Amino acid sequence: MDTLIHLLKGSLGSGILAMPLAFANAGLGFGLFCTFMIGLICTYCVHILVKSAHALCKKTRVPSLGFAEVAEAAFLSGPTFLHKWSRFAKAMINLFLVIDLLGCCCVYIVFVSKNTKQVVDYYTESDLDLRYYMAALLPLLILMNLIRNLKYLAPFSMMANVLIGTGMGITFYYIFSDLPEVTTRPNFVDVHKLPMFFGTAIFALEGIGVVMPLENSMKTPTHFIGCPGVLNIGMTFVILLYASVGFFGFWKYGDDTEGSITLNLPKEEILAQLVKLMIAVAILLTYSLQFYVPMEIIWKNLKQHFGARKLVVEYSIRVFLVSATVAIAILIPNLGGFISLVGAVCLSTLGLIFPALIDLITFYEEPGLGRFNWRLWKNIFLICFGLVGFVTGSYVSICEILES
Repeated sequence: MDTLIHLLKGSLGSGILAMPLAFANAGLGFGLFCTFMIGLICTYCVHILVKSAHALCKKTRVPSLGFAEVAEAAFLSGPTFLHKWSRFAKAMINLFLVIDLLGCCCVYIVFVSKNTKQVVDYYTESDLDLRYYMAALLPLLILMNLIRNLKYLAPFSMMANVLIGTGMGITFYYIFSDLPEVTTRPNFVDVHKLPMFFGTAIFALEGIGVVMPLENSMKTPTHFIGCPGVLNIGMTFVILLYASVGFFGFWKYGDDTEGSITLNLPKEEILAQLVKLMIAVAILLTYSLQFYVPMEIIWKNLKQHFGARKLVVEYSIRVFLVSATVAIAILIPNLGGFISLVGAVCLSTLGLIFPALIDLITFYEEPGLGRFNWRLWKNIFLICFGLVGFVTGSYVSICEILES
């Protein structure tokens, strides 16, 4: 039960607010179909990653392995010519994890600033540039992220969960008020917009970064991928919730759908303004938790190079990284394009390509590729699916950002 709650918490992030925009790039019917398909593929990739981890733990006789360690162990236990690439595989996964999580931090800054700006603009009757709001967050973010111990961040996590849950409940109230005729919304939009849908949907649905730590912390790890299992129950709930928010959000707002569904709520109503502020505070509090993991990965690889100055250097790196995320957000304030780019670049690789590659290498010799080499073809499909999403999603997202 603890693991299920943490899995839901790790998967239910800011991406849920962007799902209506994903549907706006696919259409009601096709968006619903593709959301379930991407959700199933993402869940399957988590299954094969965890199964590979179990097999490699037995081979290497260690109790547990992280995501990057699974890749390293797979390359070391696979064909001889892959052994020299083991450290590179580990480094690549850590690199993409850092880019993904810091990219999410940048997205959070844009989320907070856009929601806050709408409320402030209404009461001040001004139109201050969004970038000023982002810059104003910097001192607060630096102070929050000087906290080095994860246990002190736990209350922030609980508060963020309550605020997001309440905010989403009120958002559904607005969505279901005066829904237009469903026939006024297209079932399919445009094939050229599908890469934007893919990037946004995979950003929202992919929670692979939290999987290995959760599975490793379980008293009975086999319950994680069993039937029904923690993973299947958790991901079923996540996919249904994300599909519902995307479907009904696009049905309600159509082509006017914003990068965050909260931005579509009425600007003049106090309840809607409260939702925007609640979501802004929740995402701001979540920033520190999101920032903790990439900081841990970076510091773990750097701390041996510093002697007595370790503490000063660590704080300096924290300040630099937080400032860098704010600077990137100021440079790229396009919320929809940014979300799609992070999803296409990082989560295509972490959620689809790497798990398929690890599965192929881990079981290459024992039990082998199977009848008609089914394991080979299955993993080639997953890798190609990930590569197509990576290339097309990145290209379309970058074009969208440059145009804006």
